[in-house]
Amino acid sequence: MLNETIRARRKAKGLSQQELAVKLNVVRQTVSKWEQGLSVPDSSMLIALSEALETPVSALLGETPEEEPQAEPLQAISEKLEVINLQLARQADSRRKAAHWLLIALCAAVVAGYGLLLALNSPYTHWDLTDPETAVLATLYHSFEWLFSRVAPLVLVAGGIGVFLTRKKH
Repeated sequence: MLNETIRARRKAKGLSQQELAVKLNVVRQTVSKWEQGLSVPDSSMLIALSEALETPVSALLGETPEEEPQAEPLQAISEKLEVINLQLARQADSRRKAAHWLLIALCAAVVAGYGLLLALNSPYTHWDLTDPETAVLATLYHSFEWLFSRVAPLVLVAGGIGVFLTRKKH
């Protein structure tokens, strides 16, 4: 894919990300994002990138031309970038969906935890705490209950906000 090709060509030229970024008048993080596949250069930047790496645009896009490469029209480059952007958008959408359902499961687990604590109605208060093992168990249970009742509302609110933010937008 484009990100692997950019990294390989940059390393083959003996350039660091910073040196390539300086040649392209971008920040190093931009080159890093291209190489990680988090973003893609636009068509004009792709042309500048091909010049900086002394590589045809078609080679950067993963094609292996059998004959002498010719200058590609901007339209063809744009179409190839559109395909790459579509692939990145699909990856981002699948990550968003996974995060959305994970947050829903987290909220459901917190609600189930509250339901369990309500159903148990703090049973350790009726235990015979003169027995040391029972006293330790009651202390552990109380510690869990205390911590859960303090942290769970924050987790539930954060999870609810996360579910809202990761919903599919039309």
